[in-house]
Amino acid sequence: MNRLGTLAWSKISLLLQQWAIIIAVIAVSTGSAVAQAPERMITIVVPVTPGTGPDILARTIGEELQRRWGQPVVIENNIVGTQYVARAAPDGHTLLMTATPFTANLSLFKSIPYDPVKSFAPIIKVATGALALAVHPSVPAHSTKEFVAYLRTRPGQLNYSSPGVGVPHHLAMELFKLTAKVDMKHIPYRGAAGATQDLVGGHVSASFLGLHGAMPLMQDGSVRLLAVASRERAPVAPQLPTLIEEGVAVEVELWFGIFAPAGTPPAIGERYNKEVNEILRMPRIVEKLAKQGLAVVGGTPEHLGEFVAQDIVRWRNVVKDAGITAE
Repeated sequence: MNRLGTLAWSKISLLLQQWAIIIAVIAVSTGSAVAQAPERMITIVVPVTPGTGPDILARTIGEELQRRWGQPVVIENNIVGTQYVARAAPDGHTLLMTATPFTANLSLFKSIPYDPVKSFAPIIKVATGALALAVHPSVPAHSTKEFVAYLRTRPGQLNYSSPGVGVPHHLAMELFKLTAKVDMKHIPYRGAAGATQDLVGGHVSASFLGLHGAMPLMQDGSVRLLAVASRERAPVAPQLPTLIEEGVAVEVELWFGIFAPAGTPPAIGERYNKEVNEILRMPRIVEKLAKQGLAVVGGTPEHLGEFVAQDIVRWRNVVKDAGITAE
């Protein structure tokens, strides 16, 4: 190759190297752009009423995301919010804050307009809340073991309340009945207020209550708390044993998680996961949620995805064995 040809090839080679660098920069920039904070309003959809656990968590996290990203975060309470998010654009601007019924409903209803696994991209398991086994003071039992013995001598004679068919409190009691081999009649209510009021009034004998709300009732003698349904004793009530300690292998916690529509780019999910994990590690957030009876969890999207798959199987078995129907 002559000198002229060599110079020409050198220029071509240099040009190719420059183009390679430009392409690499564009690729990196594009990938980073996907993971940037949203550029417009974010909506966190909560499929339950204001003031409940998912709503409190959505508002707490939403305020922090808005402060960090400078974008408005709107909390939308929508009873059909789950299917709304399932059909939303997977661009990171619409999220779902949901709880235990998200996995249980699949077994309770003949058909639902979404699939808990296929319709959503898991972001993060946010928190858990403890349930406590409560009885009316007229029940002559001061421990779970005594309560089980009392029920076995009166099969089907006692009633228990819950905030509704298929809610965690109902499922927890049905699992308790199956595990302890006892029988009680279910009296469903439309919400926690009625279920709790009739327990306090002695119209029903037992119920599973959210521990945070049950503590004042225990302190004033309105109800007797026998145990918590969590794996470990609750820090706010360390005197209460777990059901597992009492010989009834039942572990049921209220859980809360954030999801995005299926098809949301992984980089967006990872950005949300990173930010929310950081928020959940903030001492003032931990303290704020603890006052609501909620314990922060955090973790990876994969952790939430695995948990959802396991929870679906778990409640499918309980619903089948207990013969529960919601329709």
